[in-house]
Amino acid sequence: MKKTDFGISKGIIIGFLVAIVSILCCGVNTKAVTKPKQLKVLFTHDIHSHLESFPIMEDGEKVISGGFSRIRTLIKQQLEKAPDTLIIDAGDFSMGTLVQTVFDTEAAEIRLLGEIGCDVTTLGNHEFDFNSKGLANMLTVARDSGDKLPAMVLCNVDWDSMRKQGLSQNQQLLLEAFEKYGIKDYVVLQKGDVKIAVFGVFGKQSLEYAPTCELLFRDPVEASKEMVAKIKSEEDVDMIVCASHSGTNSDPKKSEDEILAKAVPDIDLIISGHSHTVLEKPIVYGNTTIVSCGEYGSRLGSLDMQQLDNGRWTVCDYELIPVTEDIAEDEETEQKIQKFMECVDEKYLSKYGYNRKQILAENKINFGKLHDLLFIHEEQNMGNIISDAYIYAINNIDDCDKDDIDLAIVPAGIIRDTYSIGNITVEDVYNSFSLGIGEDGIPGYPLISVYLTGEELRTVAEVDASISDFMPTARLYCSGLYFNFNPNRMILNKVTDYYVTDRDGNRIEVDKNKLYHVVVDLYSARMLGSVTKLTHGLISIVPKNSEGVAVDRFEDQIIYDNGSELKAWVALASYIDSFKDTNGDGIGDVPETYGIMQGRKVVEDNKNIWNIIKNPNRYTMIIGAAVLLLAGIVFALGKLIAKKILKNKKS
Repeated sequence: MKKTDFGISKGIIIGFLVAIVSILCCGVNTKAVTKPKQLKVLFTHDIHSHLESFPIMEDGEKVISGGFSRIRTLIKQQLEKAPDTLIIDAGDFSMGTLVQTVFDTEAAEIRLLGEIGCDVTTLGNHEFDFNSKGLANMLTVARDSGDKLPAMVLCNVDWDSMRKQGLSQNQQLLLEAFEKYGIKDYVVLQKGDVKIAVFGVFGKQSLEYAPTCELLFRDPVEASKEMVAKIKSEEDVDMIVCASHSGTNSDPKKSEDEILAKAVPDIDLIISGHSHTVLEKPIVYGNTTIVSCGEYGSRLGSLDMQQLDNGRWTVCDYELIPVTEDIAEDEETEQKIQKFMECVDEKYLSKYGYNRKQILAENKINFGKLHDLLFIHEEQNMGNIISDAYIYAINNIDDCDKDDIDLAIVPAGIIRDTYSIGNITVEDVYNSFSLGIGEDGIPGYPLISVYLTGEELRTVAEVDASISDFMPTARLYCSGLYFNFNPNRMILNKVTDYYVTDRDGNRIEVDKNKLYHVVVDLYSARMLGSVTKLTHGLISIVPKNSEGVAVDRFEDQIIYDNGSELKAWVALASYIDSFKDTNGDGIGDVPETYGIMQGRKVVEDNKNIWNIIKNPNRYTMIIGAAVLLLAGIVFALGKLIAKKILKNKKS
């Protein structure tokens, strides 16, 4: 064997080099150099028919936000970097803008989700606002369109219980539509070298917020446990993802998706819809990650995930990408959106003599944001203008007993948008009150006429003062009813003063036994009627007819104008269209009075002990008695335990 100048065999050197190369290329431990699996996920939820970009006010400036054509551009950019990206939507893709008016004939929202590349979606509570027939038609139209559509998943519809009871006609209609679309409990998708199971779940609060839903649902946590167990036993997947329309809450004990994450720890990722939450950072429980990007497509959620050695996943990068006007519109997507909007003008707005771009008034008033309506507990000008519009519209139709209308009530939960500085168009007005469908099957909740006693008017004020802090959608805004409340007083006894006004704005004391004529939209009447149930009978509001008889069917109380339902949004449009032109430019102007507080809801933040305890009502007595009883029980138990401890020491 030949040797080098150092006396080392060349064969030994070659062998040593081969060994080094082998170790570098193959590794002593192959697992140590195996690249972990990775996955990019893009997500949306609570789009609420916002296919077009829309104006919002930020720091006093009008900016353009959202829009599917811009979202499509962002998705294309992400796909260029990571072609195997998973794209998910977590429901409530409909009900929020004018395009929803062709929901059941064009299925614009679900078809545009397919257009932007969405892989999977689920149903939210607002998809049921079109009644069973409307939802069934949408699913059928979408499938018949031949367009690329997202898969749809929903695991906790209780078909078994419905079959045992006997499917109703509308339940059968939905079953057939679900089957035609191909809605499944879960789907398995392959993205590069990652295999993912995605299932959908419908939350408890979502069901409470879907009064027209005729389906039965299983408990979301229990259904999810069974679904995850089934996936793990039947599918060989790398990741389990839940598209949840349940939402999060500032109180973790009431936060449905946090409860789900803790109860079903084998879920890797929860896309959390329903609550419109903007999570700047993911919520993490164990190896389960919860993400949420807010409402209306103003942000596109993006996260990069990497698989750990134990097979679970961790977030490497998380971003909520703002969808702003500096992002170029995707031309093909924008063309499809505009075709749908042309259908809106032709098939819907023409019935009311409007078109979507028609200017109704010029606005110089700063209207509060949606967040303000829900979370700032005081009078809000957006609530004022809508409640005023109800009374104005009824006072200007012929076939209605309008002389005795006393007040109008508007809950925050039905207001879907506010107005920015500039021109207010028909589209802006519709978008601000875009919910529902009437008895006539035409989109838009109608106004209805009911009666409440004077005592119940105080309860209405107390619902706002005491309950809306726990349920912000129950913030109430009124025209004709004024009240003061002290947030420091005991719950259900916070209202310190309330009264109604005449047409000249003069104060009139409320007669507790008198029936007062109230105008409210159809959805809100149903919610007012459910207050007794929601509070387990502690407080009661019973909408009545003019004879004082409880209303069993709110559709019988619908207000008509020339034989057609008076839609809430039409009432608002007619009111704003009536504003006087104060600057001579030929366009009406929003009155300056909406720029100031009008004393309709006065907050008395008084911590004086006398102001807190004076004038207790029956609710205070009930709650006080319960507290004293509980204190007595605790005291008695304490004495009993002390006696036992003393006895044990002596023995």
